Amino acid sequence: MTNQADGLLLAIESSCDETAAAVVDRRLTILSNIVSSQSELHRRFGGVVPEIASRAHVRRIIPAVDEALRTAGVRLDQLTAIAVTSRPGLVGSLLVGLTAAKTLAMALDIPLVDVSHVEAHLYACRMSAGRNIFPAIGLVVSGGHTLLYDCESAVDFKLLGSTIDDAAGEAFDKGAKLLGLGYPGGPAIQTAAPLGDSAAVRFPRPLIDAPNLDFSFSGLKTALLYEINGSSRGGTVSQVLSKSRVCDLAASFQEAIVDVLVAKCRLALARSRHAVLCVGGGVAANGRLREKLTEMAGVTGTELILAPPALCTDNAAMAALAWELIDREIFASLDLDVTPGLLRPKKRVAT
Repeated sequence: MTNQADGLLLAIESSCDETAAAVVDRRLTILSNIVSSQSELHRRFGGVVPEIASRAHVRRIIPAVDEALRTAGVRLDQLTAIAVTSRPGLVGSLLVGLTAAKTLAMALDIPLVDVSHVEAHLYACRMSAGRNIFPAIGLVVSGGHTLLYDCESAVDFKLLGSTIDDAAGEAFDKGAKLLGLGYPGGPAIQTAAPLGDSAAVRFPRPLIDAPNLDFSFSGLKTALLYEINGSSRGGTVSQVLSKSRVCDLAASFQEAIVDVLVAKCRLALARSRHAVLCVGGGVAANGRLREKLTEMAGVTGTELILAPPALCTDNAAMAALAWELIDREIFASLDLDVTPGLLRPKKRVAT
């Protein structure tokens, strides 16, 4: 089975607020990649509500799998294995995807493969490159994670640094809410930023000169709040701040986040002496980040591999990382449980 050239993988992703299913063949060709977004359900709360997310997954998981199979033109009995992201993420959300994956694997009597959501974000870069890109430094930057890895191979990751408070995407969401720009915050700030001056406010760059590879964005968010309060004098943003001022603040806030991310990547590259930097996760779609990473890569002689925008936000196709595990005969048993944090559980060979 592991050498089957025309194998077909059904992948399921439900770690946060996107219900996703995809079919990817052994050559990493994406035959379907279905994503059912919950943004409208969470918009009025300004962030993801776990209970709402898990209930929506229950309603959407079967239709997503059905659509992925139909779009790919694949029958259940043609599948080689089932891949599922069981870590990290929201407990209730992860359980929905894992339950569906276990049920299919048991009913079809095919292997179940356990995939890390964050490692899959970096594997999207491997899929985009169309070749092996490891060893490399990997940056996963999203609403829930800001992580730097030393990636020795597609399945061997050493954590170098992470955020000690807010993730970059979380900072974007909270910053956009403070500025009255709506949810999700990353795209909203990216839309406003080009209309403003990124040098209008010199926001702090937390930990940018620290010798470690950790991140911190909560202080930056507080600095934005103070800047708004100083301008609004207690009024609401929409009543007091002009559109140009909001755009200046958005541009300056974005620039600070991007500067920190780029600086930490540069430090990690220098220490590891790896020649490749791969970047994935929802914030990796940010145009300013991609621009400044490209500039840095040109200066340092680094090969930069960015996940394509369609594979930056949460999706199931990136769980094609499972093929690497299948090749190594690393499968999960049907008593696999979800792991909300980053702790990597032991893999067990399926029986």
